[in-house]
Amino acid sequence: MTAFVGVKEKLLSVAELLDLIQEFAIEPSYYFLRWTHKVSDNWRQAPTEDDFPMLEGQMFNQNCELRWKYKRKNSYEVLLLTVAGEYADFSPVGEKWETQDRNAHLYASTETRFPKGFPEKASNIAQRYFIDKQTSTVHFVALTIKQ
Repeated sequence: MTAFVGVKEKLLSVAELLDLIQEFAIEPSYYFLRWTHKVSDNWRQAPTEDDFPMLEGQMFNQNCELRWKYKRKNSYEVLLLTVAGEYADFSPVGEKWETQDRNAHLYASTETRFPKGFPEKASNIAQRYFIDKQTSTVHFVALTIKQ
């Protein structure tokens, strides 16, 4: 497992983002979509063109977490956090990463941090810490699925 953190240099259109999400999706993958007034209510359903525009979203599975954020004119910036090695289409962030997987800290169903349909006792959800090897600083905490 080689940890990699990268960003897309150019902003992606909705169609390009949907293609990228599909490229990284494996079973199971979970999705969190966020708008100004709500969060998605089905965490197993991949986004479609009808879900856009949205403020931000993320997809995660046992290999990676893909995050996207609205920028301008229906375009999105994308961050990839993965343990599946480097991806040439992404510009690396930092140089050497190590990861630690930990149990996830889930919130009560009254919190809007996760979709309403998210099970409170999802035992297969974990957090993956991306730690800079040189400074031992945690820079990213990604959601993941325990294998």
